[in-house]
Amino acid sequence: MNAFSWIHRPLPTLADVMSAFVFYYPFLMAYIWMAGGLAFALIFERRRHWHQNPVTLLPSTPMVSVLIPCYNEAAHIREVVRQLLRSRYPAFEIIAVNDGSTDATGTLLDELASLHPTHLRVVHNAHNQGKAVGLNTAALLARGEYILGIDGDALLDTDAIGWLMDTMLEDQRVGAVTGNPRIRNRTTLLGRMQVGEFSATIGLIKRCQQLWGRLFTVSGVIAMFRRKALLEVGLWHPGMMTEDIDVSWRLQLAGWRVCFQPRALAWILMPETLHGLWKQRLRWALGGIQTVLRHIPALLHWRQWRMWPLCMEYLLSVFWSYCFLCLTCMAIVARVVGTDVLPGWSTALLPHWHGALLGTTCVLQMLVSLWIDRYYDRDLLRYAVWTIWYPIAYWLINTVSIITAVPQALLRSGAQRAIWRSPDRGIGTGETT
Repeated sequence: MNAFSWIHRPLPTLADVMSAFVFYYPFLMAYIWMAGGLAFALIFERRRHWHQNPVTLLPSTPMVSVLIPCYNEAAHIREVVRQLLRSRYPAFEIIAVNDGSTDATGTLLDELASLHPTHLRVVHNAHNQGKAVGLNTAALLARGEYILGIDGDALLDTDAIGWLMDTMLEDQRVGAVTGNPRIRNRTTLLGRMQVGEFSATIGLIKRCQQLWGRLFTVSGVIAMFRRKALLEVGLWHPGMMTEDIDVSWRLQLAGWRVCFQPRALAWILMPETLHGLWKQRLRWALGGIQTVLRHIPALLHWRQWRMWPLCMEYLLSVFWSYCFLCLTCMAIVARVVGTDVLPGWSTALLPHWHGALLGTTCVLQMLVSLWIDRYYDRDLLRYAVWTIWYPIAYWLINTVSIITAVPQALLRSGAQRAIWRSPDRGIGTGETT
């Protein structure tokens, strides 16, 4: 065979290149997440101290201020506060902000405050001003040097505060610690699929990013902050759709560490309708794009090199979504007109063997993540069967939400405040826009 015969091979078409990227980029990232997640679990999640009260491991128990911004949470707020009061951490206060709720949230909070005056304080905002404003209001009133923000539907494990504080006290440069949210409404197909998704795309990815030393975001549903760090970066930004992503980036760009503590559990509600899930994912996508665009100038400094992989991975994910859209549209056009508009487009999306390999890899990623998280949720592995539907639902919803969010983020005014709308909690309603 002629050693130079490769010169005469036809060059790959644009469709070939895009098709390879669409199929192999998530394939590569899945194995990176799995390798990082398994390494983190083997190094840091051995069962040492698993059944021990984390408070006994702490050198001190400083005051923690737990902030609960609320909008129309009448269905859940009583249960949330009562669960907090069961915490085994000895020094904490609760500050609940009723952000102009139109239901009975304010009345219920006042009743709870009268029953628990030493632990609970309530702030009433006359108008709906958004989650970030509620958090900022409560943070300025907080007495603790450590501030824990949770959602109005989050039920914290009795040891969650202790485990978060354990990580916080290990290093004075830790500015924030996020916990491990677990879904508690699992009555529909969407709910059950999200059980696997939260392990695969939140737990597994955060474990991998923790090894690198930077997190894309703390989970706003459960995140503890060092008060000094929060004040340094200016608290939460009222104009950001996902205030948790933005504050995570600002803390890390300012030199603070952000950590993940899988033992700090929070049981949360998630949308169980397609409409609710779509609105949530669109907000997440819009907030992520907002954050990256806002902080690109700061990322150009060489001192921020640890943030570059996070930014690059996110931008590649956005690019992947548009490549997928382009391949889909051109394949449809080619089929309609009966011939390729450009060479190779009509067959670009056919999965062939590598598509099956990618789907298998995605399911494997979720099985690995469920196996790691099984210690925190004893019934977790029983939901493995629902993961077979996840690749189709996840890729479709998240791809369309990113494609929709990019122009919205570019056109959205930075001064526009992100206010609450009716929450979709799976069993009730809520959401920020």
